[in-house]
Amino acid sequence: MPETPAPLFSPARHRAQRDRMARLPAEANFLAPIIAETLLDRLSMVTRDFSRALLIGAHDAALADHLRAAGTRLTILEAGPRLAAESSAIPGEADAVDLPFASFDLIVWPGGLDSVNDVPGALLRLRALLAPDGLLLGAFVGDGSLQRQRRAVMAEGVRPIARLHPQIDLAAMGNLLQRTGFTMPVVDVEALTVRYGDWFALVRDLRAAGLASRLSPAPPPLTREEAARIAAAFAAQADPDGRVAEQFRLIHFSGWTPHPDQPRPARRGSGTASLAEALKPKR
Repeated sequence: MPETPAPLFSPARHRAQRDRMARLPAEANFLAPIIAETLLDRLSMVTRDFSRALLIGAHDAALADHLRAAGTRLTILEAGPRLAAESSAIPGEADAVDLPFASFDLIVWPGGLDSVNDVPGALLRLRALLAPDGLLLGAFVGDGSLQRQRRAVMAEGVRPIARLHPQIDLAAMGNLLQRTGFTMPVVDVEALTVRYGDWFALVRDLRAAGLASRLSPAPPPLTREEAARIAAAFAAQADPDGRVAEQFRLIHFSGWTPHPDQPRPARRGSGTASLAEALKPKR
């Protein structure tokens, strides 16, 4: 029997991170309201009502409050056991959720898809939870993010150990949605630049946003000398005013579960207009 590959991410560390986020002031996580606002804007452009919704993550109340105010019957899934208890959420991981099929019209996932162990499996599970013509809407920090930090952790004198998560890019996300059976997939990126006075301020933001390392096994802690070298390498990338511009690339995605009434692309070869004729210069 082939051996099951070791998980890339630790669910136990994920649960601990989520519960630690719950103990911080709400304003400490600057990314949560940005993602929530964007998802709500996109949801407002959908011209239909959703009566049953699943929200993955209980940390930011804005999405939950909005969905409830719209009359949606809301279920929340939360990995952190303490946070789940405080918010009356179902405790669990998105790639292991076990709920009845076709239970929801809408699933909103504001961050975290990029750090589950089985991304295709998580998407397949969520597709099964959606009724026909149901919508999956989400966002996560994707490929191209935190480039200056990535360069800094490779500074001379720092042990060459994997400390940062691999990232999912735009094309891969689109392919994943198609492979897992979602129709009309839409994937795009929003670049957000944040300027930091030092590396330690960036680390505080990453922890507050639940973006600290969940790698398994956990890499050994940085020594004081290594932390100092990383901080110096980060500072060396500063602008003339002494601040470092770091970028978060937020990948937004959406997809629908199949339904007979959805629009479909035309069958190949069914067109009646000639491209060659259309490209001819007009007289």
